[in-house]
Amino acid sequence: MKSLVVLPQGFESLGKEELQILGAKDLQTGKRSVSFEADKACLYRIYLHARLPFRVLREIARFKCNCPSTLYQGIQKAFDWGKWLHPSLSFKVDISGHNSGLKHSHYTALQVKNALVDLQRQLWGERSMIDTQSPELCIHLHLSDSYSILSLDGSGKSLHKRGYRNAMGKAPLKENLAAGLIQLAQWDHERPLIDPFCGSGTLLIEAASMALGLSPGLYRNYIIKNWADFDLNLWEIEKKNTRIKKKYLKSLPPIIGYEKDPQIVMQAKANVQNAGLEKYITIENNDFIDIELPKIAGFIVCNPPYGKRTGNNEDLSWLYQKLGSFLKRKASGWQFWLLSGDRSLTTALRLKCSKRFPINNGGIDCRWLKYEIR
Repeated sequence: MKSLVVLPQGFESLGKEELQILGAKDLQTGKRSVSFEADKACLYRIYLHARLPFRVLREIARFKCNCPSTLYQGIQKAFDWGKWLHPSLSFKVDISGHNSGLKHSHYTALQVKNALVDLQRQLWGERSMIDTQSPELCIHLHLSDSYSILSLDGSGKSLHKRGYRNAMGKAPLKENLAAGLIQLAQWDHERPLIDPFCGSGTLLIEAASMALGLSPGLYRNYIIKNWADFDLNLWEIEKKNTRIKKKYLKSLPPIIGYEKDPQIVMQAKANVQNAGLEKYITIENNDFIDIELPKIAGFIVCNPPYGKRTGNNEDLSWLYQKLGSFLKRKASGWQFWLLSGDRSLTTALRLKCSKRFPINNGGIDCRWLKYEIR
């Protein structure tokens, strides 16, 4: 099956590596995406294991359309809808891209919906309900001037949502983005991991989950089960293999998050508990300036405020100066990783960056910066 994963910008190479490990073939990297080929078992494995995608899309047809009428006809002829979309199933339509004759995604989605429900009326005399929140079948159409790609989305919702984060602080970091940042930092699962601005605890939760081999999708409710060719036996085998592959580590090094806002501390602790990681992650109510780091040097990772959504630059400049001073005094020998959306603020650290990765965080152009503290 031809398929594609949609990724955060800047994680295309990591996404390709992840897919290779999970058994995907013929991988091609694109902007915010990787296309690949997979059999059913591999596709199921990707849904259960992949940490980085927003979406996993299974291609079902390609056709040319450059106006409402060719789109309508193309949709009806593209697939065996009589087998796949019975009126008892609700569905939704997602649109990405555009072309010269189809520029408005809302109108394009409406035309796809009309083509499908009109066909249903011809076949059965009734039609499906449209459900944009919890559909039983999710249809995705990507438009371009050369051709359009019709796909099925087996999750129906963004895969960055793991289910553990009911409580969120201000400007939360998406789970798949956090997982990618930890992978870029190459934390070795042996040295301490500290987050002095832990917020919802997402960086630490994703790090501990990876170290323990916990699948991000094991308990998610997938609508892939409504696909006409869904193989329940094969799905259960992949789920069973997922549980077997879990790493039963006796312990992890200290993984500690700090927050000075008591309410956010409570939220982070709730998220850690929801993820089943309270044995491995400690959340403390403390300002970073007062913390005592473990004696063994490790990794400090953080996503501090950078003025685009929280705080103002004058206050934040002073915060970054204090952070730089703290690191120089107490973190000799540590690696420090910081997600920055404002170069002027990182200048206030007065530290020399040794590596930088361009990252898009919710539409904000950011850098994931590495500092070797001497």
